[in-house]
Amino acid sequence: MIASAFAATAEAGAQDLPLWQQPEVWLAVAFGIFVGLLAKPLWTRITGGLDGRAERIQADLDEARQLREDAQAALANYQRKQRDAAKEAEEILKHAEEEAARLTADAEKNLTETLKRREALAKDKIAQAEARAIEEVKDEAVEVALAATRALITERLDAAKAEQLIDDAVGELPQKLK
Repeated sequence: MIASAFAATAEAGAQDLPLWQQPEVWLAVAFGIFVGLLAKPLWTRITGGLDGRAERIQADLDEARQLREDAQAALANYQRKQRDAAKEAEEILKHAEEEAARLTADAEKNLTETLKRREALAKDKIAQAEARAIEEVKDEAVEVALAATRALITERLDAAKAEQLIDDAVGELPQKLK
C-alpha cells in the first residue's frame, strides 16, 4: 500500500512539472547527447576496424588467388616439363635401339667379313700346304728316280759308253742354251 501511495504521489508530482523540468526528459536528453558523442567515434572505430578487417580479408583472398594461380602455373610448367622429359626419354630410347640395331648389323657384317677373310686365308694356307706337299713328293720322287737311275747306270753302263754320253751332252749344250 505504501508503494502504491508513493507511486500515486510520484505520478501526481510528475504530472505537475513542465516537460523541461522533468528528470526523465533530462535523463533522456543526457543519454541522447552521451550516445551522440560516443556514437561517432565508436562508429568510425567500428567501421574502420571492419573496413580494415575487410581489406585484410580481401588482401588474403587476393594473395590466395595469386598463390593458386602461381601453383597452377607451376603445375602446368612441371607437367609440360614431365611430358618433355618423357618425350626426350622416348627419343633417347628409340635412338639407343636404332644405335643397337646398327651396331648389331655392323658387328654381324664385320663378323661375316672376318670369317670370309679367315676362310680365304685358311684356304690359301691349305693350298700352300698342298703345293708344298706336292713339291716335296715330287722332290722325293726325283731323288728316288735319280738314285734308281744312278744305280741302274752304274750297273749297266761301262766307262767308255759313259764318256761318250758326256761328250754328246756337252756338244748339245750350246744349242740347248740358245
